[in-house]
Amino acid sequence: MSPILLAVLLLAGLGLFAGLILAIASVLMAVPVDERVEAVREALPGANCGACGYSGCAGYANAMVNEDAPVGLCSPGGNEVAEATGKLLGKSGNVVRQTAVVRCGGCEEFTARKLDYHGIPSCRAATQFFGGNWLCNYGCLGYGDCAVACEYGAITIKDGLAHIDSTLCRGCTKCTAACPKKLIVMNDGNVRGVVRCSNRDKGAQTRKACKVGCIGCGKCQRTCEHDAIHVVNNVAVIDEEKCIGCGKCAEACPVKCIDIFN
Repeated sequence: MSPILLAVLLLAGLGLFAGLILAIASVLMAVPVDERVEAVREALPGANCGACGYSGCAGYANAMVNEDAPVGLCSPGGNEVAEATGKLLGKSGNVVRQTAVVRCGGCEEFTARKLDYHGIPSCRAATQFFGGNWLCNYGCLGYGDCAVACEYGAITIKDGLAHIDSTLCRGCTKCTAACPKKLIVMNDGNVRGVVRCSNRDKGAQTRKACKVGCIGCGKCQRTCEHDAIHVVNNVAVIDEEKCIGCGKCAEACPVKCIDIFN
């Protein structure tokens, strides 16, 4: 027998033996699969976004089956998924729809650049260079990391600022994780308004950086009859539990950086 043929037969024998060992091990060491968990996981959209508060769809499915987690936590799936998983588990519940909101209004019309950035067109990369190329170190960089992360086409970049279409947003929260400035927050429907600014500098410095930045003047706070808005760290913050959406704070704001949702 030739040495080449012998080597081939030896390798084939080793491969067959190894395959047999793996087959036996797969049977002896198999982890039991809960068919209910698998059925619930298949009913979920598979976004693995974490908006439900769990590690992903598999984690949420396991929590619904084994930890009595509610069925209405999947914002991307909506009520359709809540109904489907509810039928499998004999539960009921509706999804509280969430939409993303950008806490910045400083597009190219209202602010200016402090440097010319020619690096990777990414917000996360640009922020490493002196906080980005805009005068405001707290504002949207406009390179679209959030838009890339969004799987539903709900985010567009216009004039250097991210805009979110609430009719397309599914509340997956991937954009909130993608934004290095942490400018995007989730609105669960209880929030009546948003301050389109996150600049925590003093008013005079903010004014130099952006024409529509909150200057912390406190007019909104003094105008509100429900104690629902306060200036914290030089920027106005809305208390969602107290705000009724009357709009008086937006009318009083001299820079018009407060939006009230209808």
